[in-house]
Amino acid sequence: MSLTEINFDGIVGPSHNYAGLSLGNIASASHAGDPSYPRAAALQGVAKMRGNFARLGVQGFLLPLPRPNNALTQALALDGSEPPQLRAAPWSASSMWTANAATVSPAPDTADGRCHLTPANLVTMLHRAQEWPDTKRQLAIAFGDARHFAIHDAVPPTFGDEGAANHMRLCESHDAPGVEVFVYGRPGGRFPARQHEQASRLVARAHGLTPERTVFIEQNPDAIAAGAFHNDVVAVANGRVLFTHDMAFADQQGAYDAIRDAFPALEVVEVPSSAVTLQEAIRTYLFNAQLLTLPDGSMGLIVPEECRDSPSVWGWAQSMLAGNGPIRQVIPVDVRQSMANGGGPACLRLRVVCDPATVDPRFLLDEAKADLLESVIAAHWPEQIDPTDIGTEPLAASVIAARLALLDALNLGQLG
Repeated sequence: MSLTEINFDGIVGPSHNYAGLSLGNIASASHAGDPSYPRAAALQGVAKMRGNFARLGVQGFLLPLPRPNNALTQALALDGSEPPQLRAAPWSASSMWTANAATVSPAPDTADGRCHLTPANLVTMLHRAQEWPDTKRQLAIAFGDARHFAIHDAVPPTFGDEGAANHMRLCESHDAPGVEVFVYGRPGGRFPARQHEQASRLVARAHGLTPERTVFIEQNPDAIAAGAFHNDVVAVANGRVLFTHDMAFADQQGAYDAIRDAFPALEVVEVPSSAVTLQEAIRTYLFNAQLLTLPDGSMGLIVPEECRDSPSVWGWAQSMLAGNGPIRQVIPVDVRQSMANGGGPACLRLRVVCDPATVDPRFLLDEAKADLLESVIAAHWPEQIDPTDIGTEPLAASVIAARLALLDALNLGQLG
């Protein structure tokens, strides 16, 4: 069995809109009420997938969840008198950010030698708490071979769990045993701390992780207050490398020491506040990047175009590349429609280390399938959604038909 890391990107759903539902997500709040462009957003996502498929030779995807969610509409007793944000919750396309779909522990790390996936309960935000049962259904198809995968239920809702966005893995190579790092927040700040320490510890136990190779770290409350609602807004790891802002963790040096105790080969690439402020790092999503091991063994950082537009961020990136560090390329991509709702390149992908031959091939990209996705999106995704469209029958019919057309094209009608 040949294990490799596969990025599974979320296809942006046809109901993609800017309702400003995510407290603590500054980008989402600042664009609340703007028109959205689902077709452009989804095509931007496919273009990003195409780029990474060309670089790595393997790429996966996950599908939009059913929207509007009629069960949630009924549970909320919506009748038109409710606030617009409540009305918008059953329409949310936030499942496109598959970094929040689940926490993934690859087979080399687990007691039973299988890859374990636990869907995130996302209970802090109503529009996201509805996701996990449908996410689990999809994961159970994509990773349905029980010889190689174990799919768990979500953590009990007492403890908020936001999935891989608060989880990192360090390893000598993706197919070697790794050290898994769980980052949690403490309540009481300006914005909700969405990842509960006990949720992280529960997931680690359920996945059968070795305590000596599992690290739990507190996120810096100042980072959460500044808008880093997930750890992956201020830090990302790949292989031996931790790429991080110097204000990512409550005890920055203590975090490095704890990780290094479990993984002595750790290489830290730290961006100092003197070069890039915490606010600018969050605004540009410098750290919400895909840190990839390229075929030649070097690393590339896939960043949003907003990074190139920032003098301080782009200046730091160029100075880094002029050095002799492990990150040898910085590659901007256009995901502006996602960025406006608070999600960069890393939000759009779930990393799964596995043998591609064990994955349901309907969820794996190739050039023909990328063409197919683009043709379905171009034909069926709404070009524009205005805030007043949310909750209307014409939009509901359009969104439902678009998703069903995609399922039909991919022979995945069982998710209908």
